[in-house]
Amino acid sequence: MPLKGTSLRFGLLLGALVLVIDQATKWLAVNELALYRPESVMPLLNLTLAFNTGAAFSLLADAPGWQRWLLSGLAVAVSLYLLHWLRGLAASRRFEAAGVGLVLGGAVGNLVDRLRLGGVIDFIDIHYRGWHWPAFNIADAAITLGVVLILLTVWSDGRRSR
Repeated sequence: MPLKGTSLRFGLLLGALVLVIDQATKWLAVNELALYRPESVMPLLNLTLAFNTGAAFSLLADAPGWQRWLLSGLAVAVSLYLLHWLRGLAASRRFEAAGVGLVLGGAVGNLVDRLRLGGVIDFIDIHYRGWHWPAFNIADAAITLGVVLILLTVWSDGRRSR
């Protein structure tokens, strides 16, 4: 069994898991929550159904529709690059493969929404004293966690090389 295939399989499995959880939670949000009506879960957490036709923090959300295809094309390009990255990883790079797999699963999760609906379903609303972080979803959280894991890997590699 080739060593590189282990990281590829691990990253793809993690990405597929993120995709399934992301799509399942978005389905629940659409079917159980009223649009823009917060449901309190904990003191700092609401579930609030929202649709974002833009990118992160609703960037480009007011554009007339071309952003759907630009952002979809970008997600496809990034996903292909991430697959290439995973294919090149040695078996010992599990931490990095986890980061790449999380980003891949999140990118594909949001891509599915964008192609199907023209925008991304968001529903997690973190707030404090009237200040609300922009609503997000499981795919967004996976992308963020994946980037953190990748950055930690780069930082760790840099420290080891010194």
